Amino acid sequence: MGFDQYHEPPDELPARTRTFARLCASLTEEAEAIGWYQQRLAVETDPEAAAVMNDAVGEEYKHFSMDLEFLLRRTPPWREVAEGILFQAGDIVEHGEEAEAEAFEGGAADDGGGGGDGSLGIGSLRGASR
Repeated sequence: MGFDQYHEPPDELPARTRTFARLCASLTEEAEAIGWYQQRLAVETDPEAAAVMNDAVGEEYKHFSMDLEFLLRRTPPWREVAEGILFQAGDIVEHGEEAEAEAFEGGAADDGGGGGDGSLGIGSLRGASR
């Protein structure tokens, strides 16, 4: 039985790729839920109802972040790009362009669902400062 998250026949995809697709779908669902709560909170006038929804959206933030962290751990180039953008002061687009160029300099990188070892071939960045 196929699911909408697959664009190729699921039975032909490796288990790692199917797991990756499930977490991508979960990440999307959590982002949608966060958006829905933001809309609901924008119009809610009952303070008690708003408090309940604020608590619920916190759960969505947690789930989104956990899904994202799982995906980043499985996809080193994505993680490298994200680290160049997230939590950085300044121009988001500029950071994005720089991070993308650095992550993909020198050729294609593992897509997170493939059979590669996940290495970018650049050695360890541990201890390196930005």
